[in-house]
Amino acid sequence: MDTVAAMLADEEFVRRKIAASGALDSTQEVIWEGEAFTVTTRRQMPTDQVPSSFRSLVGQSLDVRLVEAWEAPHPDRSRVGTLSLDIAGAPVRVIGRMSLQPGPDGGTVQSFSGDITASVPFFGKPIEKAAAGAVDQVLAVERSIGLDFLAGR
Repeated sequence: MDTVAAMLADEEFVRRKIAASGALDSTQEVIWEGEAFTVTTRRQMPTDQVPSSFRSLVGQSLDVRLVEAWEAPHPDRSRVGTLSLDIAGAPVRVIGRMSLQPGPDGGTVQSFSGDITASVPFFGKPIEKAAAGAVDQVLAVERSIGLDFLAGR
């Protein structure tokens, strides 16, 4: 679990996952406090993945801010953390919990849970559904990048 946590805080890994997201521009910051760390990224994202019926609400690009705050490891080296994703100018917010736990094969299991909310009258549920699909795609890409990153170590 320590290896996976170190990867999540590694600036090269963060750069790779930002690049894979298709960001037009980005910044990143990793801050350590003892064994706890926070990764904050800002990405300017194209709106090509936003359903066409909602693009007029968001413009030509999205300013996405993601904060992943990981607590120090527990005695068994497992970790928990929180995530917060905000999209400037769009009525969508993601708040969640994440964890790193021991896997059955001696590996590490990373899990996420959370809520996606869209504060648009009449259109909230379709926007939330579209956002959930986008989050699932991002997690799949990040998993793939993570496996490649760890294999190269």
